[in-house]
Parts: sequence; structure tokens; C-alpha cells
Amino acid sequence: MKQLYHSGSADGASCKEAVNIRALIKELDRRVRILESDIAREEALAGVSNPLNAAYPVLARMMTAQRGNLKQTIAALEQRLAPELAQNA
Repeated sequence: MKQLYHSGSADGASCKEAVNIRALIKELDRRVRILESDIAREEALAGVSNPLNAAYPVLARMMTAQRGNLKQTIAALEQRLAPELAQNA
């Protein structure tokens, strides 16, 4: 007789959540890399790479803030994922 598994179990839900979190982290990391490239391009166009310089591009400042927010989100998601990794180890 074939064994039937119930996909609604707590382990199944936490595993699915972990997969979703990993996918989200991967996507956010991709966006961080795109922002880093865009920031470098803006700095090169302006000829200013020091954010403390008054001539530093406003767009680069905004993208730098967005990149920082994404990195904080990634760190929070990794912390949320840490118990799942420890449980499976």
C-alpha cells in the first residue's frame, strides 16, 4: 500500500516558508548588485565618489539608501531562516 503524506504539516509549512525566504533573499541580493552597478555609474558620470562631497549625485544617494534598506532586509530574513537551518542540521 502506498504511503500518503499530508502536505499541511508543520514541517511541510516551515520547509515551504524556508524555500520562499531563500528565493526572496536571492532576489533581493540580485537587486542589491544592480543598485551597486547603478550607483557606480552615477558616480562615474558625476566624477564624484565621496558621498560627503556636496557634488555627490542625489540619485546615487537615494540608491545608496535603498541598497542599505535591502541589505537590512536580507539580514533580517537570514536571521529568520537561521532557526530553520539549525533545526535541519
